[in-house]
Amino acid sequence: MLAELKVGDEVSTSGGILGKITKLNDQFAILEVNANSQIKIQKQTVQAVLPKGTIKSI
Repeated sequence: MLAELKVGDEVSTSGGILGKITKLNDQFAILEVNANSQIKIQKQTVQAVLPKGTIKSI
């Protein structure tokens, strides 16, 4: 699953953070968690890829 992550995917981390991937490299991803905030996470913490539109519906 981690190898197939791409920019634009909505994901959930093992820590319970939901976000949309805006940048990606071999070890890290930048998640947009709201309109004004982005965080850097280790890719290995991604627990699930969510269906598109999940974040807006919450």
